[in-house]
Amino acid sequence: MRTNLSSQISLNHVSPRYYKPENAVERSVLTRLEKIPTDIFETIEEGVRRIADEVAAKIQERQREGKFCTLAIGTGTSLRPLFTELVRRHKDEGLSFRNVVVFNLYEFYPLTEGNGSTFGQLNSLFLSQTDIDRQNVFTIDGSIPQNAISEHCRLYEQRIQTFGGIDIVLMGIGREGNIGMNEPGSHASSPTRLILLDATSRSEAARNWGVDNLPPCSITMGVQTILSARKIYLLTWGEDKADIIQKAVEENVNDTLPASFLQLHNNVNVCIDLAAASHLTRIQRPWLVTSCEWNDKLIRSAIVWLCTLLNKPILKLTNKDYNENGLSELLALYGSAYNVNIKVFNDLQHTITGWPGGKPNADDTYRPERAKPFPKRVVVFSPHPDDDVISMGGTLRRLVQQGHEVHVAYETSGNIAVGDEEVTRFMHFINGFNQLFDNGQNETICNKYAEIKQFLAAKKEGDMDTRDILTIKGLIRRGEARTACTFNNIPLSRCHFLDLPFYETGKIEKNPISEADVEIVLNLLREVKPHQIYVAGDLADPHGTHRVCTDAVFAAIDEEKNAGAEWLKDCRIWMYRGAWAEWEIENIEMAVPLSPEELRAKRNSILKHQSQMESAPFLGNDERLFWQRSEDRNRGTATLYDHLGLASYEAMEAFVEYKPI
Repeated sequence: MRTNLSSQISLNHVSPRYYKPENAVERSVLTRLEKIPTDIFETIEEGVRRIADEVAAKIQERQREGKFCTLAIGTGTSLRPLFTELVRRHKDEGLSFRNVVVFNLYEFYPLTEGNGSTFGQLNSLFLSQTDIDRQNVFTIDGSIPQNAISEHCRLYEQRIQTFGGIDIVLMGIGREGNIGMNEPGSHASSPTRLILLDATSRSEAARNWGVDNLPPCSITMGVQTILSARKIYLLTWGEDKADIIQKAVEENVNDTLPASFLQLHNNVNVCIDLAAASHLTRIQRPWLVTSCEWNDKLIRSAIVWLCTLLNKPILKLTNKDYNENGLSELLALYGSAYNVNIKVFNDLQHTITGWPGGKPNADDTYRPERAKPFPKRVVVFSPHPDDDVISMGGTLRRLVQQGHEVHVAYETSGNIAVGDEEVTRFMHFINGFNQLFDNGQNETICNKYAEIKQFLAAKKEGDMDTRDILTIKGLIRRGEARTACTFNNIPLSRCHFLDLPFYETGKIEKNPISEADVEIVLNLLREVKPHQIYVAGDLADPHGTHRVCTDAVFAAIDEEKNAGAEWLKDCRIWMYRGAWAEWEIENIEMAVPLSPEELRAKRNSILKHQSQMESAPFLGNDERLFWQRSEDRNRGTATLYDHLGLASYEAMEAFVEYKPI
């Protein structure tokens, strides 16, 4: 059973010529805007093997010299595949780490019982599975008194020097461009020190370590300490780091982006996969650095970029515009700006449809969806109980209004995203109901009310909820989802709560996807046999749940495909995105316009999820509420189409088709 199919989605075919140059001259041309040597790999596995080769070679070189090999290692998610490969080489190929000295790159502060320790993660994922001499493993102490921190940091730096300095630093990059735990504003001369973590770093760390009650600070190797290493590898994988990688590699050195200080080092390598490289110029806008292998998506991307750069609609672009902005190749291919303009204009025009389920009795040659069969059976998969209306509430409502049989499948309970005050409010209601209509005679309700009230009164930050409280929180979200479905005229019989097991840990950290999760999805698909499936395409989802849910759906579809299921042959799968980001316009294959009234109805659908308004635990650093983020995103898509010279709409929801791999 393939449970990682989302990682194989490639929306844009990238020519290997852009990331695997054949010689040094070609590489210098492609990378002329890059200020740090950057290696791009097709897969994480390929990248990890390359780095493991080089680390192993350095360790063995030092062994032959009879010397220690000193590593400074972080513990972010980007390093975990490398740990797995190094451990495999130790167990299967006899790679010895006896001469390796390890310094932990950072540790949370203050550490108390129940806090997440980065050294604990490093030990579990790597150290304990190799033959590293424990006397050669050094970590920052996150439990020392505050007045001892300065001396502790000085001695840590001194210890590094006693081993001759650091041979190799292995680290990832944070969403704010952090290296180690050096926050924006850190100086190039900063040593090992205590630093206050900002909200973004704490949120990312909580996701990476699966710890709900992270300490507010970290003791981290400073930028100067990292730059003093003889070799630095910065690893990261996946599209969620694409933007920050582009800034670190291509923009100027700036203390608001600590990773940019790596430009000052003479032996550093950024190692990334194609997804993480997607915003680098040679991948995203290759026409600015080399001749291109043009395809429809790259042409669309180039023309949209040119329109944005010049603030012109598509049909007003001229030959001069193309020639002055690196796109003269397109003039040679198509003869004139007019020919390219018409091609791209029609291409984008054909993505727009007011009939997301297909228009019956109409020519569907240039429509995103086919006219038949009509009506269609539709399943909308919603990772949390509000993603359906946040992400595609307008399309959902239109599918119902246009006569299709719409089912909504809520994949997880969403119970950890409900505040305790919501539980208190509902318990007050239940207890009051009992008092009014049963004279308080129901002892079970009275006892449970007292028990939950007592637990919540004594609950400390980081304490896990009891199973009863999690059940109540899940019921609150179910009720809100049912209310939203009723508002959108979806019968409750078509409202499915899957409660996938991977989610039910009661903590931020979830279990890996399992066959049990896939089987639940599979049973629903076999029951409905849909003609359309809508699924979350938030592959850079900051909480990870969306991606796991999508993998469960894709795995179920894959099983049906392998089994030769007839229904799947007449089914199309559309991916939407949520409150966090929108599809790039070159990838949009269906854009559903919304009128002002439809956008208002979508907002009202989202507002049915009252527990997810101001007090929701996972609103993040963005101060906008979910309905505000959603509206801004949908209006932004419509504005982009408008500025390109297409029809002007109030808002648009966008989709990309997924073709089973």
